[in-house]
Amino acid sequence: MATWEKQSSNSKGQAWFCTTGLPSDIVVEVDDMNFHLHKFPLMSKSQKLYQLIKEQETLSIPEEDQIVEQNYHLKFSDFPGGSETFELAAKFSYGVKIDLSPANVAFLRCAGEYLEMTEEYSEDNLISKTEKFLSQFVCKSIKHSIITLKSCENLMPLADSLGIMQRCIDSIVARASSLDSTLFGWPVSDTTGRTTKRNGALVTVTDTAECWLEFEEILLLGLPLFKQLLFAMRGAELNTELIENCLMHYANKHIHGLSRSNRKPLPSSFSSEAQQKELLESVISNLPLEKNSKPLTKFLFGLLRTSNILNASEECRDALEKKIGSQLHDATLDDLLIPSYSYLNETLYDVDCVERILGHFLRSFEEENVSVIGARSPALILVGKLVDGYLSEIASDANLKPGRFYNLAISLPDQARIFDDSLYRAVDIYFKAHPRVSEAEREKICGVLDLEKLTLEACTHAAQNERLPLRAVVQVLFFEQIQLRHAIAGTITAATTGEEGDTWQVTVRDNQVLRLDMDSMRTRVHQLERECSSMKRVIEKIDEPGPQGGGGGWWASMGLGRKFGCKFKTQVCNSHEPVVVDTRKGRPNHLQHHRSHPE
Repeated sequence: MATWEKQSSNSKGQAWFCTTGLPSDIVVEVDDMNFHLHKFPLMSKSQKLYQLIKEQETLSIPEEDQIVEQNYHLKFSDFPGGSETFELAAKFSYGVKIDLSPANVAFLRCAGEYLEMTEEYSEDNLISKTEKFLSQFVCKSIKHSIITLKSCENLMPLADSLGIMQRCIDSIVARASSLDSTLFGWPVSDTTGRTTKRNGALVTVTDTAECWLEFEEILLLGLPLFKQLLFAMRGAELNTELIENCLMHYANKHIHGLSRSNRKPLPSSFSSEAQQKELLESVISNLPLEKNSKPLTKFLFGLLRTSNILNASEECRDALEKKIGSQLHDATLDDLLIPSYSYLNETLYDVDCVERILGHFLRSFEEENVSVIGARSPALILVGKLVDGYLSEIASDANLKPGRFYNLAISLPDQARIFDDSLYRAVDIYFKAHPRVSEAEREKICGVLDLEKLTLEACTHAAQNERLPLRAVVQVLFFEQIQLRHAIAGTITAATTGEEGDTWQVTVRDNQVLRLDMDSMRTRVHQLERECSSMKRVIEKIDEPGPQGGGGGWWASMGLGRKFGCKFKTQVCNSHEPVVVDTRKGRPNHLQHHRSHPE
């Protein structure tokens, strides 16, 4: 049984010794390692070693009747996988069982090719062993295929010529196409799943998590292999969400500062600025053209900010802005706040970039909604709210020119805003931050407002706003009066103009109830006025002097009091007069208001 022993040497690095009870007769030098071996086990498995040893034997044939102990020396400076792989190949030649794995099978396959360890030369040789392992184990799993593909980076171009890389790529693509497309929503938020044992511990794993664990090793690939794999995935027309998530995770892993939530750079092989720029442009160029999900929209804005920092090519930035524009309705205000990195821009945020993105959105919106022009689109309304919020955020920038503010505010169509309150707020902030804006420029900026879309609260504020030009205030007062008139009248006729929605129906119903209440109150007032007039006539008749000096009036009043169950004072009640008239002489009138309390 052969045993292996590693020793250190001061002159030639390290050495491996195979102890079988026989002295070694060949030294194989690979990199800085010397392997002291025996020629017969090596020659039995490797045709190349057999030929090299035979050549040395021919060159050093001893004279007749002279016995010389021959030691051979071979040196491999370009052995695939280096000394570690040669050690495994040598052990295989000695009959030692080696453990194949996705990480070392490509190295051993290339070593077998290099040493010509074919099946024709010797049965059950290294090439057939590794080929069987590749077919029956590695290519049955996406994760194992990616690990083997990663190992091929150090075996070029031999691994490519042997087809190992292409077999791994084909395996990944074939198995990815059979996966459920609903499992590509990484990162995983589902908490339900099954329990499995991993690294000695029990963990709960969801189906989506298992899908991601299959692809997790893709983050370790170098850029050339990653691009080659992406090219194959796109050629096979795989689910675009899978490609997007691979790009997103790969970029977050290797591009520094891509995410605002995690500014600490992760370990990456792309350390230089040139490598970062190359990676960034590769990720952008491989993005699918289809619209994406909300998480990827935030990722796209991160790419855009990084492309400005790294000064990426104009083509990449234009493609990125166009893709962002096609799904601008999924963005947030924080996404739009892109810092200005150019010395030519005086503003704090890159307003020009937002204008270009908005232009791409409007063009794509017009192309997709040609048949519904004038209708209110949910996506368009979301973008309207987003732009108004952005205007409010940048309005306080002292370097923002009136023309740029106006152009961005006027760029949206009328149907993008249901109400103009948010836009009015942005205009007010701009006037407050720019007190030296001329009257003509103020009137021009106020022209972006549709005063009919201001709510009553906004109109009330605008009517008292000293920062607005006089003409705008007059118009606000005019529309405020119209709104008040409509609110009082109930605007029932407006319900027939095609307005839809639960809010409008509730408003019309409330107005109808209010009118019924007002009609009921008006009827009650008329009834009280008639009763008051009747009581006034009765009181006047009571106060008339009777035939016995007025005594009849007292008895009549007593009878009337008993009849009505109350005592009447000789006062005149007039519902049309603001005061109470006292008919008794000599009593001053202290009541200034009249309240009617019907019994």
